[in-house]
Amino acid sequence: MTSIGGASTGMVDWNLAVATATRLVRPGPEVSRDEARAVVAELRRHAKASEVHVREFTRLGTEEGHDTPVLVVDRPGWIRANVAGFREILRPLLDKMQERRGTTTGGAVMSAVGGKVTGVELGMLLSFLASRVLGQYETFAPATGDLPSGGSPGAPGGGRLLLVAPNIVHVERELDVDPHDFRLWVCLHEETHRTQFTAVPWLRDHLEGEVQSFLQETDVDPMTVLERVREAAQSLAGGRPEAEEDDGGRSLVEIVQTPAQREILGRLTAVMSLLEGHADFVMDGVGPDVVPSVGEIREKFQQRRAKGASRLDLALRKLLGLDAKLRQYRDGERFVRAVVDEVGMDGFNRVWTSPNTLPTKSEIAKPADWVARVHRRAE
Repeated sequence: MTSIGGASTGMVDWNLAVATATRLVRPGPEVSRDEARAVVAELRRHAKASEVHVREFTRLGTEEGHDTPVLVVDRPGWIRANVAGFREILRPLLDKMQERRGTTTGGAVMSAVGGKVTGVELGMLLSFLASRVLGQYETFAPATGDLPSGGSPGAPGGGRLLLVAPNIVHVERELDVDPHDFRLWVCLHEETHRTQFTAVPWLRDHLEGEVQSFLQETDVDPMTVLERVREAAQSLAGGRPEAEEDDGGRSLVEIVQTPAQREILGRLTAVMSLLEGHADFVMDGVGPDVVPSVGEIREKFQQRRAKGASRLDLALRKLLGLDAKLRQYRDGERFVRAVVDEVGMDGFNRVWTSPNTLPTKSEIAKPADWVARVHRRAE
């Protein structure tokens, strides 16, 4: 197993998280070796073709394309990539927590033991998520030996696009849709995210700044944070099947936030709604021309998104805030569609001008307010 960024000591044993998740993750669908090779090759072709489709539809990006890699991975590959990304983005918070823990009696021993416990629990959560994600643009991905990114090894993350082949095959079979159309449809969504960050140079730094501000405002009591991780992990083990009813039904993120974090979280929610809604809008807008069965795929996929596989699945989605992500797809897509209908694609693209032209959380719900603020001010 590849070591994730060096030593494993501290608040989280990252290598143990990878080992745990890899051991627990469910196997993917049965495919022959030849079929697996064909799926990987087709996903790579679709990712390349999607660059052109997305650029022409959105009017973002250049013909030179992207300098961020596309990686077609299996479930363990997705786990390794995300642990590396988590470690990168959470480093300042965990260093702060480690410093506080180090000043207490027996702090070093507690950190060593706690790091392993948290590593196992994080691994349990990642094993749950690894079988559900179809694709992902890793905005803050650091480059490692076996996982390249847009940055150089050891440098801050430069981004990479992940396509999780076994999950894509699993869902296309579950939905009983045309596999070639479905694979291209997924690539269009993920390629839109890659285009957003490569065509809008300030977006990554802005988002990272907001995330770091959120983390810096965290009440860095390790036991509070780790207890919430433990709650989610215990839900996986069946220990707390009523998790959606605890704490007023709030998510993991909502539970730990301070008043200052609520303001930051509102801005982050608006940005994520924009990014997810824009990706949904683009893949459906491009779809009819290049994905003949896009209508059938969208209908079946929406039904799958909405229902969740089981009560336990619904409980975890609530605790992890994944139900909020579903709202982001829906609300963000409505915002993008309303703005494009009102002022056209070029008018909508003013959203990418600067952080000041991003929609607020209230404007996501009322697109006309964004149009009035941004376009009337410009006029």
